[in-house]
Amino acid sequence: MSKRDYYEVLGVERGSSEADLKKAYRRLAMKYHPDRNPGDKASEEAFKEANEAYEVLSDASKRAAYDQYGHAGVDQGMGGGGFGGGGANFSDIFGDVFSDFFGGGRAGGGGRGGAQRGSDLRYTLELNLEEAVRGTTVSIRVPTLVNCKPCDGSGAKKGSSPVTCPTCGGIGQVRMQQGFFSVQQTCPRCHGNGKIISDPCDSCHGEGRVEESKTLSVKVPPGVDTGDRIRLSGEGEAGTQGGPTGDLYVVINVREHAIFQRDGKHLYCEVPISFTDAALGGELEVPTLDGRVKLKIPEGTQTGKQFRLRGKGVAPVRGGGAGDLMCRVAVETPVNLGRRQRELLEEFRASLEGDSSHSPKASGWFEGVKRFFGDL
Repeated sequence: MSKRDYYEVLGVERGSSEADLKKAYRRLAMKYHPDRNPGDKASEEAFKEANEAYEVLSDASKRAAYDQYGHAGVDQGMGGGGFGGGGANFSDIFGDVFSDFFGGGRAGGGGRGGAQRGSDLRYTLELNLEEAVRGTTVSIRVPTLVNCKPCDGSGAKKGSSPVTCPTCGGIGQVRMQQGFFSVQQTCPRCHGNGKIISDPCDSCHGEGRVEESKTLSVKVPPGVDTGDRIRLSGEGEAGTQGGPTGDLYVVINVREHAIFQRDGKHLYCEVPISFTDAALGGELEVPTLDGRVKLKIPEGTQTGKQFRLRGKGVAPVRGGGAGDLMCRVAVETPVNLGRRQRELLEEFRASLEGDSSHSPKASGWFEGVKRFFGDL
């Protein structure tokens, strides 16, 4: 059975660069690797075919011979179709592939050992609407990991110090190689730290960090809303082996308000009014976050009518003018009527009978109902 063209195998053009070849090969190796396709003979053959093609095309002299003579120019050097020794650096390419498989880094470019940055922390801060709109300063207590003072974060007892791990040479990872396969794993002796503590600190037991709660003052700017974050740099967990400290993110959550609903920079509230005020008009006092204001209700106001109080909303934390307060009127039906009140309402209802000009919406609705049933 004749071999396929190596360029066709990798899916690249003949003039492709070394970077393009490597990218194409890594894609195929990830797709057809036996560990991802256990027991799949077709994938195994495709994997071997891609290896052979890349070994030839990644070597300048073999590629030149292949370009000029085809498979005949390289078959002798391949030792009968095997994967020869010279040419491509398979340790390098498989270091990349197995890094993608297992999420590890590549040895030689710095491993997991050494100083590492501490983790970031999250704290949810509950505020009421007034605090969120006006801004405030609050104290919070946060549990975190801090450097152990007796050992100064080294993890070793005072007077001693960690030593470089002899197994991984301080890299934190070891490489196992079989043929051209190269698998990188966390060092089993130092567990990725790169150093070994033979005489651990009594306070932190070799961890270098201890759990501690600290009290912080958080300044909340005016206008924050649910989901906004305040970053406190360097207030997260301490790093390991002298690494930098992480950050603390204070996430705002604004509690529901008894009167107002917030939508961005605007506030909304519902204002109940009597049907007499709605019919005759009047003046009401309505609440705002700055105090009470007068709201003029015109004669004949209907339920659902919305009044806008400009500038009585929220000034956004990122700048810009304050929003508005929207007051929605809800006409309230009187309940628990006395005898005289009922008599007056009966007289009032009788006075309206036959005159639809007082209820334009009801008149229009009933006309629509008549047309609907007439069409049926």
